[in-house]
Amino acid sequence: MSWYFAVSTNRMPAKYLISKSIFCNITDLAAATEERLWEEHRNLTKTFLQTWKEVRSEKHSVIRNPDSRKTSLMDLNIELTKRMLKHCNFCRWYCQIDRSDPSVGTESRGEAKKHGTCQLESTSKVSSYFHHRGEELVFRGTMGSGTIFFTSCNMRCSFCQNGDISTDKDNGIPITPNLLAFMIWQLRMEGCHNTNWVGGDPTIHLHTIVEAIGLLDSLQLSNINKMKQYHKYVESANADNYHIDSSKAWLKNSESAFYQGRLFNSPQLWNSNFFMSSETTHILRSLIDVWLPDFKFGPGKCALEISRTPWYWETVTKNLKLIHEWGEDFVIRHLIMPNHVECCTKPVLDWIAMNMPEVPVNIMDQYYPDNLCDPSSSKYRERYNEIARSPSEEEIVRSYQYAKELNLNFEALSYEKSVFGLNL
Repeated sequence: MSWYFAVSTNRMPAKYLISKSIFCNITDLAAATEERLWEEHRNLTKTFLQTWKEVRSEKHSVIRNPDSRKTSLMDLNIELTKRMLKHCNFCRWYCQIDRSDPSVGTESRGEAKKHGTCQLESTSKVSSYFHHRGEELVFRGTMGSGTIFFTSCNMRCSFCQNGDISTDKDNGIPITPNLLAFMIWQLRMEGCHNTNWVGGDPTIHLHTIVEAIGLLDSLQLSNINKMKQYHKYVESANADNYHIDSSKAWLKNSESAFYQGRLFNSPQLWNSNFFMSSETTHILRSLIDVWLPDFKFGPGKCALEISRTPWYWETVTKNLKLIHEWGEDFVIRHLIMPNHVECCTKPVLDWIAMNMPEVPVNIMDQYYPDNLCDPSSSKYRERYNEIARSPSEEEIVRSYQYAKELNLNFEALSYEKSVFGLNL
């Protein structure tokens, strides 16, 4: 986690700042074919990785593209996500829906233009943003994780504890990249240690997120009064009202938010179900500083039966292998579910032990029945009765004991909030 901590404390620049400094050889991105854009992306990724290596070894001091008229890797990432939106392949569903088409979800000449799995058009919506003090200690620190919750999801988890936003695409407020960039600015200037992209799932909002990240280096203290005009609107998205109103207060906090005292700097945290397409993962490589993937289900049919998600195991493990091979900083989360220790928890932990035993794992015991699994809810479905309770003490202890037998790196993260782990 050394890179993440260095960025969080402004000893190193966030990856998006490095991406901004990598020149692109295509001057007119909009005129290039998508195939040509991906070819250039592969080439520039090599340059990015070399520059990132030099930055980490302090042999290269990034950091602004000296000629703003030239396109950069950051610009290329933005253009590619716009192209992807037209035949949406952000996630493993590969729906191929043109989400940029205003008529998506309507009926034209008697023919319905269907949504994809996420049910979204091009506009992203944010349900809430705030200082999250419930994340892992490495992310929440003393001032919280700067969390932005998007609506809708590309999975259908029957037990989802954020079901109000993951199943309701109309929850929240419409957000533009400019407004989203302001949310990031506000949270970081208030002391948050990172920008935490979550939902629902952030993957299906890739285009908005990437464009917002591309605006971050333009945010300067000199623009405070202009940015403050966004306050009233964005705070209608269930903000925690922790905001700092005065320019003087923001100036006081500027040391916690700028690299080399001049470039706005916030580490990007990808908090996702990891049901992403490989194209999305490759775009995020040059933008995300630390990853927080969920790894819920084993290789059997559980993901399909409980979350209506095919191809789950192969998709998540493929993405995990990618970021591990790339040497990225990440923490894996696994949620213990009732009656799923043998079919899900143990296979997941076995896979981690075999493929990346050194990676920190948070084995979470806070599952409770919600959404379609809550017997007290009108939405309850009897077919989910096996997970219509919290995991037992025996199931939790058995899971922790198994992780201990595998010598996994899980105790510091998992026991922090666990009652049962301390008794092992």
